[in-house]
Parts: sequence; C-alpha cells; structure tokens
Amino acid sequence: MVKLRQSAAWGMFALCGAIATGFAVATLTTPSVSSISESVLEPDSPTVVSSRAGAPSFLVVAGGGAPSYNEIALEKNVRYFQRTLDHLGWDPAISTLFFANGNDGQATVRYIDRFGRERFKVPDITGLTGAATAPNVQTWLETYPQTPKGASTCPAFMYFTGHGALNDDNDDNNALILWEEELLSVQDLAQTLDQWPADIPFVTMMAQCYAGSFANVIYEQGDPTKAVALQSRCGFFATVKSRPSVGCTPLVNEADYRDYSSSFFAGLSGRDRLGHAVESADYDNNGTISFAEAHAFAKVDGETSDWPISTSEDWLQRQVTAAEQQSMLAQPMQRWLDAARPEQQYVIAALMDKLGYRPQEAFDTALAPKARLMSPPQEVLTAYYMRLRMELINVAVTQKLQIEGDETTLKTLNQLLDCEAGTW
Repeated sequence: MVKLRQSAAWGMFALCGAIATGFAVATLTTPSVSSISESVLEPDSPTVVSSRAGAPSFLVVAGGGAPSYNEIALEKNVRYFQRTLDHLGWDPAISTLFFANGNDGQATVRYIDRFGRERFKVPDITGLTGAATAPNVQTWLETYPQTPKGASTCPAFMYFTGHGALNDDNDDNNALILWEEELLSVQDLAQTLDQWPADIPFVTMMAQCYAGSFANVIYEQGDPTKAVALQSRCGFFATVKSRPSVGCTPLVNEADYRDYSSSFFAGLSGRDRLGHAVESADYDNNGTISFAEAHAFAKVDGETSDWPISTSEDWLQRQVTAAEQQSMLAQPMQRWLDAARPEQQYVIAALMDKLGYRPQEAFDTALAPKARLMSPPQEVLTAYYMRLRMELINVAVTQKLQIEGDETTLKTLNQLLDCEAGTW
C-alpha cells in the first residue's frame, strides 16, 4: 500500500540533475540582460556567478496589460522578489524578468504622487530582461528544456504578479493578462509544460485576480477532467478561481501594501518587504522553510479579502462532494487539528484564535464573524472564516483518502505534496 508521506521541506530544489546536492559552491549560468532576444532564446547565457549550486531557473512575468493598469505596486513586487532572492543567498541576476513594456523607455508605470496626481514613469528594475509579451513568455517556456539548466533537469520557478482574466464560460481556464493585453490561459501554460521532459519540475506562485484557476496546470492539457501529469508541477495562488484579488495599487508607500506576494515572500525569507524580521514559518522545525510553509504563513498574515489556495488543496477539494465536505465540517475542529501537518496546524490554530473559536466546536455550528468597532473589516473576517473552512476540509479529505488507501490516489497526492514541500 502507498502511504501518505510527511514530506521533507528540503524538496526538489536541493537537487538539479547531476549538478549539485545541497548548497555546495558552484559556478552557474544566468540569463543575459543585454537583449530581449538573447534572454528569451537562451535563459541561461553566462554572465554572473552564483554562490550556490543547483540553482533553479527563475522566470518573473509582471505588470499590467496597458499603462492604465500597470501599477507601481507590481514593479515593487518584482523588486521585493529580487530582495528575497538576495536574502536567501541567490544572486538576483539569475532571474529572467519580463515586465510590462520592458526596456523601450516608455513611461508606463502608473503611480500617485504626493499631491494625489496620477503620474507615469519608466520601469525601474535592475536586470530587466524585456517586455512581458506573449511571444517573450511563450518562447522562454518552450525553449527552457533545451537550455543547459533545463537539459540538467533543473527546476523552473515562475512568479507572476499582475492581472488575471476571468473566463466566464469556463473558470477552470482563466488567463494571465500580459503586455498589450494578450492572454496566457491555464491550458496554454499546461500544454506547453506537457512538451517538457517529465523530470523537469515546475513550480509557480501567482498573485492576480482569479489565480486559483491555474491550479489546473497539474493536469494534462490543463483540463481537470484529464489525468494529473507525470511531471512534478505545483503552485500557490493568491485566491480561488472565482474571486478577484488585492494588491494592485498605484500608491507608492510599501508599508501600506497588503497582498499575497508580500506575505508569501515574507514567510519564505523571514523578512517583510521593508526588511523587518517576521516570525519564522519553519513550522516543522527542520531548519528549512518550504513553499507550503510560506503559503501557510500567508494565510494567517494576509489581512486581505483573498482566499489563498495551492494545487494540492484544489485537488483535494475536488475529491469529495459538497455533502461530504459539510459532514466533515460538522466534526469538532480539534479532530482535524490533531490530524493536520505542522503548517496546517499553525493555520487552523491561528485562524481559530483570530475568529474566537474553540477547538471543541464544529465549524458548521460556529457563528460567522461580524465586524465590530475595533475588529478587522468584514471582508477580512470573512476571508479568515473561508480560509479556516478550506484548511479543515484539506485535512479532513487527506485523512479520508489515507483511510481508503487507494494507491493511485495517494501516489498523486504524494507527488503534489512533495512538489509543494520544495524550497529555493
């Protein structure tokens, strides 16, 4: 029988083909920033030396589809990503960065100045590779397996911070809005990944409206009615497929930013976007913070209306009916707290505390939160409530599947959890 593993947070990012194990020192290749065409066709042109071996390839796609919604917060998110890399010991120059209009010198970044006036400026991102156009992004994705790192089965990490498009006909196939308002759908991305060798892992973190639809990238052709791909794929998303997200603001003061990117990278690195230390997200006390632990940190840290979700969580919720979910929520929350992994225990305990719930209560009998004079806004309280509901279901469905013991199902779940337990 296949048993459900408690995956180590070390994860796949510690290995990169035969290149390295752990954090041994090695000379690595990086994307050229001298021209768009060189970087797109060769994401690994040698320009700098990294201090660590086994580097994944980092692809950043960011910005709005047009100047009218290419907010300065999106530019600042890219810079925070770069600071996160640096804090974790990676040279930020190893990333391929596609942002809005790229390096053409046009003032496209929208912001509000200190007098309250709308202004536009030229993108200012160190090492900017080029524009976040569909051809640039698609070419990078298509050619990565032929690059030196792709050929060595080094994993790829894709970070998207921008805007999402809701597919009214099929919200399992929403899209990213790229520069010039071109779209990259869930199925577009998944079908490209279908052409990759199965031994190249792919991880994404996406912070945009309707982002949760991209959890379907785990399936062949991005279609949840088809099989889960053999390739290791996983992702973390600001909110579920049917809801808008927060964080795209023209305001310039980062101290006021509240969004999934801010919380996820703070959890992963231990530093918020102002450089201040945050409480450690090493919930299993193994000395390493995994993507899953950063995601858990974000569920509690994010004082927003978002409902964050990961690929494994979306997959789990598809394994049971609405009636089965309701039955699970009729059980005392303590039952699921006891069955949870460490990062899930943190989320459940912290959100129960925020909502004033007792572990002996069942979620379905607990009072829905109501905003009061000194409480968080109603939309934040509702988000805490829904995040807790989702977390309880994640744990309960996992236990159900483990008891049932279907080998194929548990193998799929282990594959997703192993991917999510990775780190940089």
